Amino acid sequence: MIGRKKTSRRQFLHKSIATASVATIPYHLGSGAAWAATRKEKPRYALIGVGGNGRRTLPQASQYVTPVALCDVDANRLENMNQELADGRLDTYADYRDVLARTDIDVVQISTPDHWHAKILIEAMLSGKDAYCEKPLTLTIDEGKLVRKVQKQTGRIVQVGTQQRSSFDKFNRALAIIAEGRIGKLKKVSVHIDAGVWSPELPVADVPAGFNWDRWLGPGPKMDFRYLEKRSDNGKHFFTNGHTHFRWWYEHSGGKLTDWGAHHVDIAMLGIEAAGQSSDPISIEGTSKHLVEFKDGIPQSSDRYNTATAFDLHVAFEGSDVDMNIRSDGDNGILFEGELGRIFVNRGKIVGKPVEELADEPLAEDAISKIYRGMPMIDNNRSAHWANLLHCIDNHELPIANVHAHMKMLNVCHLAGICCRLGRKINWDQKTETVVGDDLAASMMRRPYRAGFEIEM
Repeated sequence: MIGRKKTSRRQFLHKSIATASVATIPYHLGSGAAWAATRKEKPRYALIGVGGNGRRTLPQASQYVTPVALCDVDANRLENMNQELADGRLDTYADYRDVLARTDIDVVQISTPDHWHAKILIEAMLSGKDAYCEKPLTLTIDEGKLVRKVQKQTGRIVQVGTQQRSSFDKFNRALAIIAEGRIGKLKKVSVHIDAGVWSPELPVADVPAGFNWDRWLGPGPKMDFRYLEKRSDNGKHFFTNGHTHFRWWYEHSGGKLTDWGAHHVDIAMLGIEAAGQSSDPISIEGTSKHLVEFKDGIPQSSDRYNTATAFDLHVAFEGSDVDMNIRSDGDNGILFEGELGRIFVNRGKIVGKPVEELADEPLAEDAISKIYRGMPMIDNNRSAHWANLLHCIDNHELPIANVHAHMKMLNVCHLAGICCRLGRKINWDQKTETVVGDDLAASMMRRPYRAGFEIEM
């Protein structure tokens, strides 16, 4: 809007809770800021990994927690973030273990690259911290088993950053429509998560000053730092295997399948459950493309992005005829198709005849609240996700995006990656959480940790 004054992140962080505004929507049950203000004392909070999602979500987190510390292996980022968000007032650390050693920190947010998530989260829970951990929670299936085991043992409260679970106007509305039977028996779910990212050959480069590359690699394999900057008519482009481009390397992440997949496959499987169908996967198969050659699931070159650039995969579920198709084409979002109609939903829209019919036949008053397990709801999905975490810490309940629900979905994304890397069908036993009849595929459920970076139990 012309003439409207923009609010900086720093201004947002410093803004008083009492003046925070919340837009009212029909199913709005209260302001998260107002709810947080009823607490006698906000938990003390540390952000581990200050780039990307950490930088974006800290303003929302600050409504519910008191930031006291920042941690990152890039000294320049760390200093800049501290100045930008808090006028340099927060304690800063290069090693997350120094954060976990503090007994006065209650909650940590883990916004590191994916290959660090499980290690830091497990050690945080063992140190007595509750946590908000960005998705995907793990790099492998077996890491998820250990995360869930430690969560049960410690009882710590962990929220995973799949904020779409806290989107009431679109994703939870779609789930409520399905749960009320308005599309009839569910037949197919198409999950469109965009094509993977391309890169040219990347040369080995000098590590930028202040950036601890060895520490960034951490539990992953030893790799050269690679960087290439290109200019085109559309502006400057850069490619690397560090910082925000880590997602396109299997050594650090799972590509689009665990990036957007961790969001949209999650909603797709919740929709299958809302329709009363089994969400226990039994197999995944299909086709994919990569920029590099693979042998026994291992990329044979390390000079360019190696996660799948295209894929067309089909997931089958036990005792169900629902086909879940994970695709790299089409409009980013999820299409649910039933015998009576279909609906498409993404972060920008929810459309379809069953949606249009809500004008004359609205959902039951508590339909969306039921999907959200009757917990407090606020209108902004990022803020709502943090509010849900604090509600669960106060009441010792499992959050909406808890580690157990998250890993069932994420295992499908991991299996999709294994399928792509091996180029063959993968069979799965949900009861034992094991790949069936394929020793090589089963071995890819885990990974070795680099010496000196093992999980400290």
